[in-house]
Amino acid sequence: MRLTLKSLLAASATAMAAAMVAPAAMAEPPETDYEPPRMPDGTPNMQGIWTNASLTTLEKPDGMAVVVPEKQALIMAGMVEASAEADNQPTDPDAPALEAGGDGVGGYNRFWMDFGTSLAKVRGEYRSTWIVDPADGKLPYTETGRKLAEDRLAEQRENFDHPEVRAAAERCTVGFGSTGGPPMLNVLYNNNYQIVQAPDKVAILVEMNHQTRMIRLNEEHRPDVMDQWLGDSVGYWDGDTLVVETTNFEPDISLRAATRHRLYMSPDAKVTEHFTRISGDEIFYEFWVEDPEIFTQTWKGEMILRKSEGPIYEYACHEANYSLPGILAGARREEQEAASAGGSK
Repeated sequence: MRLTLKSLLAASATAMAAAMVAPAAMAEPPETDYEPPRMPDGTPNMQGIWTNASLTTLEKPDGMAVVVPEKQALIMAGMVEASAEADNQPTDPDAPALEAGGDGVGGYNRFWMDFGTSLAKVRGEYRSTWIVDPADGKLPYTETGRKLAEDRLAEQRENFDHPEVRAAAERCTVGFGSTGGPPMLNVLYNNNYQIVQAPDKVAILVEMNHQTRMIRLNEEHRPDVMDQWLGDSVGYWDGDTLVVETTNFEPDISLRAATRHRLYMSPDAKVTEHFTRISGDEIFYEFWVEDPEIFTQTWKGEMILRKSEGPIYEYACHEANYSLPGILAGARREEQEAASAGGSK
């Protein structure tokens, strides 16, 4: 049987079910004596390329612990390595032809995937989820929020009336699953970011979908009518921590769906992020999401951004986006066939 990330998590869940360890109260970055390099203005230098690629996901997978014992985390990493090695083997030239009309070719071969090789280690613990509040590692949707998320997901799966109804990531305007954020979440591939600093701005280049989030320092938010794809971000330095507050999100990215998670946020959500460099190759990244209509409480996540060699490559998406016209043309063809069938009765 071919191993997938989902099957790996499921296989590990049974062994980990007895190890349900709740994370301790977490309100401050990890204590460290690390002295970060400094920019000319004295602020910590966070410039460089960073990644959040990891087997850890936004929400805790069912049956797993929030905090995973080291032994089980290493077993998972070994299973992923074995699966990758098997999937990277050459195709059997004597294999029979695929069934006509089937989906045997799949979406991608393993070469293109870069979802990480192990669970993330945060505060010295292997984590199955980025969420630390609520303690169960699940998104605390209100009934209204869950229904909005489900309705928008159903629309993206079933509605092909025009380009704007399709997912923003499918239209190549933003990346899948909140990879650009905020909050910045890991997806199936292209989990890299480049940070560039200036005295009045911090820029975060997102590998998917080649967007740059401009964080204006010590400024006010723009008017509410000025929605932006990645929201309106303003920040300031609190000691050695960069604090960023973002709101005014473009409504088209309310549902941030990916292979590994789905997150729904309203355009009026407020996301607060803390970036603290804790070592030569790590940034401690915290985020809080406040959205009273969608969630029963403000929820919090913790993540480690790790130094990456890079470089960041161009993310060409659909290569001039010929896929979107094909999707819409296919829907028009189905409508024509349905109309013809109905007219012949």
